[in-house]
Amino acid sequence: MDQIESNPTIPVRALQEQLQKDYQVGFSIHKVFRAKSTAKKLVQGDYKKQYDVLRDYILELQSTNPETTVKLEFDSEPNLSATSRRFKRMYVCLGGMKKGFRACLRDFLGFDGAFMKGPFPGQILTAVGVDSNNGIYPLAYAIVETENTDSWKWFLECIADDLDLHANSNFTFISDRQKGLQTAISQLFPCAEHRFCLRHIHDNMRKTWRTNEYKEHLWNCATTTTIPPQHWARSHFTGRAVSDMLLNNLCEVFNSKLIEGRDKPLISCLEYIREYMMKRICNVIKVQKKCVGPLTPSATKIMEKNVNWASQYTVRWNGSDKYQVQGPWKWELTGLPCKHVIAVLNDKADNGEEVGELHTYAHRVHWLETWKAAYVYKVEPIKGRAMWPISECPIKITPPIHKNQPGRPKKKRRHSAEEKSQKKGDNVASGSGSQSNIASRSGKLTRKFIQVTCSKCKIKGHNARTCKGQGGK
Repeated sequence: MDQIESNPTIPVRALQEQLQKDYQVGFSIHKVFRAKSTAKKLVQGDYKKQYDVLRDYILELQSTNPETTVKLEFDSEPNLSATSRRFKRMYVCLGGMKKGFRACLRDFLGFDGAFMKGPFPGQILTAVGVDSNNGIYPLAYAIVETENTDSWKWFLECIADDLDLHANSNFTFISDRQKGLQTAISQLFPCAEHRFCLRHIHDNMRKTWRTNEYKEHLWNCATTTTIPPQHWARSHFTGRAVSDMLLNNLCEVFNSKLIEGRDKPLISCLEYIREYMMKRICNVIKVQKKCVGPLTPSATKIMEKNVNWASQYTVRWNGSDKYQVQGPWKWELTGLPCKHVIAVLNDKADNGEEVGELHTYAHRVHWLETWKAAYVYKVEPIKGRAMWPISECPIKITPPIHKNQPGRPKKKRRHSAEEKSQKKGDNVASGSGSQSNIASRSGKLTRKFIQVTCSKCKIKGHNARTCKGQGGK
């Protein structure tokens, strides 16, 4: 149990070798596998039994973390006199994270989903914001039965209650266009700005256009600020979110931190997420203590780059309150003065006008004090299981219907075609037609165009299974 508690992912073979070394006794691999399963159940908890104490956990979570929102939903039960209800969904928004998100001053949220493992698989839906330093700020999470319009709509309604959002709210969302999410957002928030992750758009394009040239054209169109269309190009973004973000990496980062918790029992999984949020706040505060200046580190780097660019610009004044500077206008989109604005301010200062400090032209989102204000609120630890309050609700919670998923459970997320090709380092010319080039462009390994060699007769064109002795053996 000590070994499993310190390293839950230890391989069975390594555990077998360690036990045989410690006790000088031989153990079969099957016996070690059963022992590891039993130890994990004792350390992490039983998958079924954790549903029995779910209400107790909720009471403890809300008592230690004030203003925390937890919502439960059960499958419909035709028998109204039944003493149990089957678990369907659960939503959690910790009070400290809710207050901190409001202090971020950014009406911007990214959505994503990730598979759960174990005997009762489902989906973990996450809502992640962006802090003043352009880092992730997890807001809420939910465990649902599947990823569809109904579950996404329920998740969005829960978030709307916590953030006081309405149908006419001018909020900004970004997603990978998950199943049902686009429909749910359009129904609940018709006035919201919904951005699509550019990387996933490119992955869909790669099925038809596989060369890097198309990728460069797509990125150039998306990053420009002077052409349409909406959802994926900065030219059509509003300044509501004070961000020109094109990728949904904030949710990808958050989900990557939850990989080890996704195969744990329900309460253990929820605790894994809460503990990560608690540790992240501490880590950010350590970084903040080293920061100086009026702006956050990321905003400072952008401003320094813009200042360097502005020194190369020539500004022409028209004699009143207008200036001519060639290039796109991005101040309202990011909340930071672009190089053209800085060039105008430099020109005004050179002519003896009072322009003030440069950081005063930046949106409050980018101020260091705003970043610190978001992390004033903490996620509090909870007490041990024996000290949890006992729920007085007579209705017992039962786990969802057990479903065995096909195939071997996967730990890692599915990599995109581009990530696969980058991982293998297949940077080849687009005109080549070899099998390796085709694999690098499509991101998939294929046996097409490969001429196999028989391992028996060493002649090409067939394999050992179909060999008829062509080599004379």
